[in-house]
Amino acid sequence: MIHAVPSVMGVVNVTPDSFSDGGRFFDPAAALSHARRLIDDGAAILDIGGESTRPGSDLVSEADEIARVVPLIRAIRAESDVTISIDTMKPGVARAAVAAGADIWNDVAALRFAPDAPEVAAELGCEVILMHMRGEPGTMQDEPRYDDVVAEVEAFLLARALTAMAAGVEREKIWLDPGIGFGKTLEHNLALLAALPRLVGLGYRVLLGASRKRFIAAVDPRAQDARDRLGGSLAVHLHGAACGVESVRVHDVREMSQALAVWKAIGAAKG
Repeated sequence: MIHAVPSVMGVVNVTPDSFSDGGRFFDPAAALSHARRLIDDGAAILDIGGESTRPGSDLVSEADEIARVVPLIRAIRAESDVTISIDTMKPGVARAAVAAGADIWNDVAALRFAPDAPEVAAELGCEVILMHMRGEPGTMQDEPRYDDVVAEVEAFLLARALTAMAAGVEREKIWLDPGIGFGKTLEHNLALLAALPRLVGLGYRVLLGASRKRFIAAVDPRAQDARDRLGGSLAVHLHGAACGVESVRVHDVREMSQALAVWKAIGAAKG
């Protein structure tokens, strides 16, 4: 079966402590320049985040997060119709971001951070990405354990989708994300990646985000620096494309776009 080519979601971290870029785009001008470059490189979606979710990270205040992301969203929207995703757990940040021009709420907490999160998602009427995460960023990698990681992640995501729909979110606006690297060991991540067809088969759009994740270094110990994990990132996301995911969330947009173009061309040549 030949699947459609997934869209490329480019990452823009407006944070001083991101695991992948070390705060290179914390400056507003640098962040806007980076966003423009990602669009030129082929990003169909820009995922704007103002709070790091790397293992061991701390929460920032809602006001600080809004101050980081909203000016950038407004600046991007003033010059581009690219789809914008706000990467946040906080309903207040999502509300401010959508008001500024964001189209998608990408929530690593799957609408669990605040009691009113599902209702806010329904009120905003935007698309919502529900991700699986064990615990919270500060503690998620503290000896993660599952009896059956695939079954447990699947059950969690289906339950969160039902909660969102019960609050009024339309089913077609819900995406699922298995949360690669969020409270998982290498074995857990590999099991979830191998089971992607099962997750896609649930009938929701699926986002796969494994770009530069630490588990790649567990496979290739030479890749301790996050920027040395391009090859592994491309391999994971091409696998996701073959499994039918809707979008891949990556830092290296140009390289991912090229890989997907070649993958598509090979598939077309097979007839």
